[in-house]
Amino acid sequence: MNAPLSSIANLYTPPTDLTLPSWLSDCLLNSDGTARTPGNDTHLICRAFQFAYELHQGQYRKSGEPYIAHPVAVASLLRDLGGDSTTIAAGFLHDVVEDTHVSPEQIEAEFGVEVRCLVEGVTKLSSFNFSSKTERQAENFRRMFLAMAKDIRVIIVKLADRLHNMRTLEHLLPEKQQHIAQETREIFAPLANRLGIGRFKWELEDLSFKYLEPDAYRKIQTLVAERRSDREERIEQVLETLRQRLRELGINVWELKGRPKHLYSIYQKMQRQQKEFHEIYDIAAVRIINDSKDSCYRALAVVHDVFKPIPGRFKDYIGLPKPNRYQSLHTTVVGSTGRPLEVQIRTLEMHRIAEYGIAAHWKYKETGGSSAINLSSEDEKFTWLRQLLEWQNDLKDAQEYYENLRENLFDDDIYVFTPQGDVMSLARGATPVDFAYRIHTEVGNHMKGARVNERWSVLDAPLHNGDIVEILTSKNSHPSLDWLNFAVTPSARNRIRQWYKRSHRDENVTRGRDLLEKEVGRSGFDTLLKSEPMQVVAERCNYQTVDDLLAALGYGEVTLNAVVNRLREAIRALQPIETVETASYLEREGEALALPARSTPSTSSSNAPIVGVEGLMHFLAGCCNPVPGEPIVGVVTRGRGISIHRQGCNNLDHTMGDRLIPVGWNPVAETGRATSYRVNIRVEVIDRVGIMKDILAKLSDQNINVCRAEVTTNTGKPALINLGIEIRDRNQLERTFNQIRQMSDVLSLRRLGEVSETTAKTETAYAS
Repeated sequence: MNAPLSSIANLYTPPTDLTLPSWLSDCLLNSDGTARTPGNDTHLICRAFQFAYELHQGQYRKSGEPYIAHPVAVASLLRDLGGDSTTIAAGFLHDVVEDTHVSPEQIEAEFGVEVRCLVEGVTKLSSFNFSSKTERQAENFRRMFLAMAKDIRVIIVKLADRLHNMRTLEHLLPEKQQHIAQETREIFAPLANRLGIGRFKWELEDLSFKYLEPDAYRKIQTLVAERRSDREERIEQVLETLRQRLRELGINVWELKGRPKHLYSIYQKMQRQQKEFHEIYDIAAVRIINDSKDSCYRALAVVHDVFKPIPGRFKDYIGLPKPNRYQSLHTTVVGSTGRPLEVQIRTLEMHRIAEYGIAAHWKYKETGGSSAINLSSEDEKFTWLRQLLEWQNDLKDAQEYYENLRENLFDDDIYVFTPQGDVMSLARGATPVDFAYRIHTEVGNHMKGARVNERWSVLDAPLHNGDIVEILTSKNSHPSLDWLNFAVTPSARNRIRQWYKRSHRDENVTRGRDLLEKEVGRSGFDTLLKSEPMQVVAERCNYQTVDDLLAALGYGEVTLNAVVNRLREAIRALQPIETVETASYLEREGEALALPARSTPSTSSSNAPIVGVEGLMHFLAGCCNPVPGEPIVGVVTRGRGISIHRQGCNNLDHTMGDRLIPVGWNPVAETGRATSYRVNIRVEVIDRVGIMKDILAKLSDQNINVCRAEVTTNTGKPALINLGIEIRDRNQLERTFNQIRQMSDVLSLRRLGEVSETTAKTETAYAS
């Protein structure tokens, strides 16, 4: 029974159309409707409700109802799951940081650190700029899973929030409905399944189905309703037969009932088996709830005695529980009407876990007040969460992260055994390579072969339920890049990539050294690498040594522009310019760091792209392809005018100083220009199907045209992709480089300083 909130007049002046659920009104009201003084058990809940109510005053949802109705509904769902006062309080407060002026620090001051952590964990990022919706979405999920690792209740609050939003989705625009429903189906429903919260999973799936395939949803809904009486009659006959036999054998049954399957599960079955609705017979199931595990197996014998079991349709999730702790006996039999019928048998405790999942055994209740999960423990029900946390930081590309997250949550698990009989859960399609890395990183890195069911197996063969897998190792064995073509688990793939990075450290250091040397110049370069400013730069980039920084630069983990900019700052900070000695040092190092010692040309008011060459024929050098925003210098050539080079270009090393003239980009021309500039780049990638397409998609996102593409591949080695691209300026080039470097299959990315002779001759010439 709901109590009108308006009856609490001495506490609030609320809208008259808002009602409280009975459990909340019991906390707030006496039997005569007057405000009561809450006890210790409800004090936090009442204060959280009052705090949220006052902050959301004047806010309304798209449906027109007061906004506070949403936090109340979320808190009610959490209470139904058995949440404690901290969790329910977080349900009331979960939107206040995002939608009001309240800060997390204020939440902590009012309600404690636990409530703050829960509220922060479900608060979406809004104050940061992202290049795309996918990037924002991926970062929100990263933060949510990190918070979830500290306190599992974060995701319970988020699921309750999403469920109520899905229940009221009809008030949003169709485009928004589609986006939210798709995200719910791909992420939140699988999350509810991973946590074992069946009642949330099924409703989230059905509601997503309603908005993503509305025609199919209405059709199945109508057909299920039309056959309801027929179905209930058949089920009742089965129930009566089982009830009588179980009673005769003295098997105590808590509950025996039939239930229709959820609409989305029926739809999935129709799609999977390519059948029409009238061809799907087992759209209902019988559930037997007993008082003990022994009674479950005895009840199973009765079911198989009364009805004919269908071979291959029996699953024992009691002996081998699912990773989300789900336990039950599943069998499919031919019923009295000749139609297949699914029967589920479980204990009352198993049923509670099947409905409420992790919420049926709140972690904080088991540990005396702390809800944190020890992810280093061997608790199998959180293996999937540990794996998510292991690889999510390695996948910097937002789209790849989202796709891996979706696949990892959706994958059905298989169960395989070690030779010692330990059970390992792996994603469906996993291979011996995935199994090896699941045991330990070093086992995978030194794997030389595998035996499955005491027979030698190829490494790319998919494993199956019940397989016994033995991994053979050798000190001289190491991963192959070919493994990335068939390893399916993100953790295995990332460990293979990490090994490759470590094993090619010397190459990466050399590559990074070359990149930095070309940018800052060769003069005094070795001394610069050993200098204090360089060590400061390494530490600012989160690397212990300069070699670590160079390796990261060679691999693409840090950008050349970031290193150079921080090196400039470090030199200025450590060598004050007031002293004569420092001034000469800066002048010497400043030239190497593209800090021009020559006077720069004044800005021209003309529309010529380059100033300092007015009235002279000039052209962009094909050896380095300078682009707007980069320091440039002019070189007087014989008969061809002025050649414009990037400062630090190799071809300038032996150029006489009297042939160099100061030039610069014209900001006036840059403001209104639509000119594109040719840049040649080389991408070293792990050779896999679709990598070229993914790189081209990144370029397309930045509106960059590709005018040349060459791919070189060698079996077992990285592929080299040479691209000629057209960009507007240095900023666009750096954004593009950052996007491509974040792709996990990209080993290195660098700009080529030389082009073919034919290309160099066709460079655009500018004449004033």
